[in-house]
Amino acid sequence: MDSPPLYAIEHNTIQPISKNQRHGTFSYLFTIWFGCNMNILTVVTGALATTLFGLNFVPACLALLIGTMIGTIFMALHAAQGPQLGVPQMVQTRGQFGSIGAIVIVLAVIMMYMGFIASNMVLGGQSINAAYHGVSVNEGVVFVAVISLIAAVYGYDLIHEYSKYVSIITGLALLVVFIMTVFVVGLPKTFFTTGAFTWPNFVGAMSLAALWTLSYAPYVSDYTRYMPENTGVVPSFWATYSGTSLGSIFPEILGAMIGLIVGNGSVVGGFITGSGALAVPIVIIFTIALACATAINIYCGVLAILTFVQTFVKDWMPGLNARIVTSVAIFAFALVVGIVGQQNFLNNYMNFLYVLLYVLVPWTSINLVDYYLVHHGSYDVPSFVKADGGIYGRFQWPAIACYVAGIIIEVPFMSQTLYTGPIAKMLGGADISWIVCLIVISPVYYVVSKTMMKNLPAVAAAE
Repeated sequence: MDSPPLYAIEHNTIQPISKNQRHGTFSYLFTIWFGCNMNILTVVTGALATTLFGLNFVPACLALLIGTMIGTIFMALHAAQGPQLGVPQMVQTRGQFGSIGAIVIVLAVIMMYMGFIASNMVLGGQSINAAYHGVSVNEGVVFVAVISLIAAVYGYDLIHEYSKYVSIITGLALLVVFIMTVFVVGLPKTFFTTGAFTWPNFVGAMSLAALWTLSYAPYVSDYTRYMPENTGVVPSFWATYSGTSLGSIFPEILGAMIGLIVGNGSVVGGFITGSGALAVPIVIIFTIALACATAINIYCGVLAILTFVQTFVKDWMPGLNARIVTSVAIFAFALVVGIVGQQNFLNNYMNFLYVLLYVLVPWTSINLVDYYLVHHGSYDVPSFVKADGGIYGRFQWPAIACYVAGIIIEVPFMSQTLYTGPIAKMLGGADISWIVCLIVISPVYYVVSKTMMKNLPAVAAAE
């Protein structure tokens, strides 16, 4: 089926997408994930490797590369779930946790969306102000927010089309900034000797890069659920993997470079300086790209909130009006957070990412094992949107127990400002909690769920 016209506002929300509405190809996945990552927030994430973690350039780039390659594997594996099931990722999570059991995951993901939306708005405002002082940071925040809201309200197809052009324009713009920074502005003589290598900091930077792409896992299916069922696992995986990894690693390396140049200064200011005489058009391009990423987060945040509400409202299926109202509510909330929370942005942002790491990794372990190894992609989709959870019930205790166990397992390996676990202290402050969780919880959930399913014929029948 051909795509609907771009000016048509999407009417669907969390209900399964019917086969006659399916359209698009796996190439859409490359452009949306490449385009949404090519923005200033990705640059700032890369800068953390050389600023907060203090690595010198080559180890920083290696840590970012390895982390991105690992984290994107898990994120891209979720891409195949959308075409097969036709529902948003958080709705599909009910198949593992039950209709009410999934609520904790949904709430965590909603908080994630709010954090990313506010972060994008702040950096957009700061970038506009740095390039053009006639516009205040708050005015820039509002500008990014409004553009994002419009795209999010129009929905799925406009965001995909938006990303297609953003991916091309920002890719060229990023290349220009690289060239300007290295050959026109020039690197300081101490560039390759600034910073120091330590294993804890290397692991920290690697974990941060892994989380950057892994954080997309809760909404990958939101952008594949309209695609035909025969899109295929392999094409979906590689289109998503290549778009996300390439769209992340190049801005992150630029960020690591800028971090070494500015030291304790502003990464956004360093980005502006590196753009040289082209600063204003470059910032405009990257602000538009940032608005694209923000629209994606608003759109998916709406789906998550509607999933939460629909859990407790019997026989209600949200439509267009509910999506628009919720979009505006998210816009207003994130706008306030973005305006108020501008101070000490980098530290707050890094801590926010680590909290996401702790709550998302157990979920992604359970979700992927359940989809690929337990149910083999075959679920009773109508049960996902039933108030009582259908054949999956209100609570699926194997998944809930494994999720709680995953977070408990992470605690000794956590390394944070407020808390550092005993094993993390032994490792010199290296945070490997996510690696341990993935290694332990994935096989444990597989064994537990297969054992429990023998005693739950209704669930087993979904295969």
